[in-house]
Amino acid sequence: MAELSDLLEKIDENCNNVDKDIVIKAYNFAYEAHKHQMRESGEPYISHPLDVACILAEMGMDMSTIVAGILHDVIEDTSYSYDDITEMFSKEVADLVSGVTKLDKITYKTKEEQQADNVRKMLLAMAKDIRVILIKLADRLHNMRTLKFKREQKQKEKAKETLDIYAPLAHRLGMSKIKWELEDLSFRYLKPKEYYELVDLIAEKRVEREEYISKIVEELKLNLEASGITPDIDGRPKHFYSIYRKMLNKSKSLDQIFDLTAVRILVNNIKECYAALGIVHTMYKPIPGRFKDYIAMPKPNMYQSLHSTVIGPEGKPFEIQIRTYDMHKTAEYGIAAHWKYKEGTIESTQNVPQNKNANKDDTKLTWIREMLEWQRETPSAQEFMENFKIDLFSDEIFVFTPKGKVINLPYNATPVDFAYKIHTDIGNRCVGAKVNGKIVPLDYKLKTGEIVDILTTSLVKGPNINWLNSVTSNQAKSKIRSWFKKAKRDENISKGKELLEKESKKQEFNFGEIAKGENLELVLKRYNMNSIDDLYASVGIGAVGASVILSRFKDIYEKNKDNGSLTNEEVLENVNKNIHKEHSSKKISKSEQPGVTVKGVSDVLVRFAKCCTPVPGDPIIGYITKGRGVSVHRTDCTNVNNLIKEDSSRIIEVKWGKSKNESYMAEVEIKAEDRQALLADVVEVISYMEIAIESVNAKTSKGSAYLNLKLKIQDVEHLALLMKKLRRLPGIIDIYRTNS
Repeated sequence: MAELSDLLEKIDENCNNVDKDIVIKAYNFAYEAHKHQMRESGEPYISHPLDVACILAEMGMDMSTIVAGILHDVIEDTSYSYDDITEMFSKEVADLVSGVTKLDKITYKTKEEQQADNVRKMLLAMAKDIRVILIKLADRLHNMRTLKFKREQKQKEKAKETLDIYAPLAHRLGMSKIKWELEDLSFRYLKPKEYYELVDLIAEKRVEREEYISKIVEELKLNLEASGITPDIDGRPKHFYSIYRKMLNKSKSLDQIFDLTAVRILVNNIKECYAALGIVHTMYKPIPGRFKDYIAMPKPNMYQSLHSTVIGPEGKPFEIQIRTYDMHKTAEYGIAAHWKYKEGTIESTQNVPQNKNANKDDTKLTWIREMLEWQRETPSAQEFMENFKIDLFSDEIFVFTPKGKVINLPYNATPVDFAYKIHTDIGNRCVGAKVNGKIVPLDYKLKTGEIVDILTTSLVKGPNINWLNSVTSNQAKSKIRSWFKKAKRDENISKGKELLEKESKKQEFNFGEIAKGENLELVLKRYNMNSIDDLYASVGIGAVGASVILSRFKDIYEKNKDNGSLTNEEVLENVNKNIHKEHSSKKISKSEQPGVTVKGVSDVLVRFAKCCTPVPGDPIIGYITKGRGVSVHRTDCTNVNNLIKEDSSRIIEVKWGKSKNESYMAEVEIKAEDRQALLADVVEVISYMEIAIESVNAKTSKGSAYLNLKLKIQDVEHLALLMKKLRRLPGIIDIYRTNS
């Protein structure tokens, strides 16, 4: 209850329109849900979600976000469901909890593909509702604060992941307070020797440094107040990780770094910011090239401030930061400080691109949409993760369009980067560029403050492949690659069509007649392809011969041509005749029929598709096969959806019948940390639920274990309950039903 009191106090101090009765209701709900769970520190589990909610309250978040923070582990770790939270609280809260639950297993992976997939999910969640990642950042911050209770290897993994992904994300969202703490905590566990040496070195001269800064603060306050400005001034010590990086990058010792402390001046308005800057520069000599105006040109993460490095007393340089109180709040909490309220509820950013009247602050989230755009066009997981980290960490420049619009670009960006930032079509038609009115080469490195004008042609000639060697932004790279990939693919598709048609004429066959429906589906499945265009492209590049493809189509066509012209009803009738011929001595009894009925047809062979293994409770659909009766698939099965695209006439309505004491095959995949007794723990849970195991396949790879289980279960609810219980086991990373 003491922790709950702390939360309520923080809500009073920082938040508006928060119904504390609902917060208390959420606490009671979470307490009951987690009451039998403990953290590795030995504390009751409820302490973690409460601390997460406290961090969110310090940011000044809305009620739904704070409540979701308290409940963020309920769906994942307890028997309560999304529907339970919707009923007890609201759909908005349930959506937030569900969103965080999907992100909860984003861990530092040894396999690049798995990490890339998790980051993609995170970007999609952020684009839908940014509050999901704010809860996740609060969750990660508290986990980092309590990381000492983990084993050393786990500490390093979590710290590395935090430094690679979560701290940069906090930076891009403008949440510097969260970012700095995440970085320092990660530094502590990744390089403990360097961390504690630095702490000791800084502590040695702390008193001397504080006296020096106090003198500067006193001088500044006197001069500013004499000019009619009433400021708040303090000396902000730089964070350990930023000092360490400066020492590392500049190959300097701590004694050679003078600006270990920055002096921050807070004033009432922008006019006073510039007035204060003028006074500072009359008191202390500014160092040329070390002034930055982030008020006139804010960073994409909404950060605004005036920065200047000056020579202070005793000839020692120090940094000055000048900003308003509102700017300071944004600098500390970023997007959380700018979140919009309307009648006590938070506005979604999901429709920002279509909303012309959206507040200008919302445009600061465009980088998320840009990331989503280029990540879709980057199939290579390694390249995606590399570009993702570069995009998060990269320094920026600010240039102008001829009409004076400010465009932010990565450091060392070229006019081509600028062109694609404006519009894809501008980039594809770019033939030259002017900077400050003078023609420059397209690999020219742009600098902050320059005016860039792109020269285009009326014909879309496309980009130059050599541009990939000079462009810096992921957006430009993905657009250029996309152009060449599409152009090359279209060429290969055309070539493949031509080769197949030529071979068809040679063998006196009509390719269009035999390459459709189930024939096409079987051939695509044989070669692991998704569409006929994939087939054409493969033939076009020579990956598979036209004669080989045609021979396979001919074999399938000859085998099925007797059934080819029949209607669905005739096919079913033919299937039944074959069944009765094969089983003339044995009539299929109703008790032997699976628990599925086919609309309008009786006594027909029904089989469950092995690709998706449907079980009672799953939405299902039937597909009439040639010679094998009706194949029953889950409606989300990739195979049946591909069949529908090719030949929807063979789809037939099926539904679950009344079946008693029947079991159905289901296949699940488990990914977990490789540890002793993992398989024994999994089997124990399955045995406890009296579920028969048909087969188990297990393998390990780079610290992870993969278990494939074929189980006999009663229905989809039975399977869902099992999966929920398995998720509670220590070290389980993910569990899901396999599907085609």
